[in-house]
Amino acid sequence: MKIHVKICGITRCEDALLAEKLGASAIGFVFYNKSPRYILPEKAGKISKELGPFIAKVGVFVDENPSIVMKTIHSAHLTAVQLHGSENQEYIKDLKGIRIIKAFRVDLDFNCEIMIGYDVNALLLDTFDKNGCYGGTGKTFDWNKAKECTKYGKIILSGGLTASNVCEAVKIVKPWAVDVSSGVEKSPGIKDSEKMNDFFTAVNKMIL
Repeated sequence: MKIHVKICGITRCEDALLAEKLGASAIGFVFYNKSPRYILPEKAGKISKELGPFIAKVGVFVDENPSIVMKTIHSAHLTAVQLHGSENQEYIKDLKGIRIIKAFRVDLDFNCEIMIGYDVNALLLDTFDKNGCYGGTGKTFDWNKAKECTKYGKIILSGGLTASNVCEAVKIVKPWAVDVSSGVEKSPGIKDSEKMNDFFTAVNKMIL
């Protein structure tokens, strides 16, 4: 079974091209302006144009106005959006003609049943951060909780993944995909080619 890989927090074209070369199924652009990995839609659009047709371009948003999301989809040439805030199903109905990933931040009290009723293409699980960070924390959570969620849809596992722990995480959860950002970086938004190579080498060794 293939494990899809999404490299998130892309801000440079060279990092996106390396992700594509290494076999990433998707890259992620963060359009939440409080994030250290924030990228302007126009810059993201230039990067998207350099990539081939077989890699998804995902825009990450946090409680953004749906009209701005739709505008960004066109200017950044996105093929999917990742909703990382408190967006509900009514909000999702306003987004037309785009694949949707709904993110959930997992803490000790997280209940997988919260996912019921979301009509989306995939469900992403990330680590809850009490300081209000939406992704890119570099922290893991209890992967057994993620395993419980696989019955609700295609699970994308995120949160503190690195080349050294992704194999264990995949063995426990058996997700549809994994998402990594800080685990393959030199600094926020700047990827490390060696870490990226190591991450893909680890994932490619996995046989489910």
